[in-house]
Amino acid sequence: MPETQHFELAAPLQQDSYFVADWPLCQLRVINDQQYPWFLLIPRRPGLKELIDLTPADYLQYHQESWQLAAWLRQCFRPDKLNIAALGNMVPQLHIHHIARFKHDKAWPAPVWGVAKMQPYQPAAIQQYLGQWRQSLPAWPS
Repeated sequence: MPETQHFELAAPLQQDSYFVADWPLCQLRVINDQQYPWFLLIPRRPGLKELIDLTPADYLQYHQESWQLAAWLRQCFRPDKLNIAALGNMVPQLHIHHIARFKHDKAWPAPVWGVAKMQPYQPAAIQQYLGQWRQSLPAWPS
């Protein structure tokens, strides 16, 4: 796999999310909005804007990680729907949203963007969730 040493996380992604884990290709982060279980997969490769910018091997690895995250979201949160999208209109660095959606959430059935002001996690709550999530996430062979 190509080197990840020159990977830098875009400032808006850093500001709006918490680090959860590093998987073989992607950094897994959670958006700081307690209204939705909203996670990001960010391939740790410099200069990526689109999924097509990944090498064929990285593209396959991304899909394995996305599948694992989606399966975990379904098992952990039991959503009515999973929304998975790579937009990048505001932040061009490649990042793929994985959002567990519920018929009772504030945005349903519309997309989550711009519907309600973000409601950040309380510091103690996010630390507890991060610990629980890290223990229950799929483990990757080293």
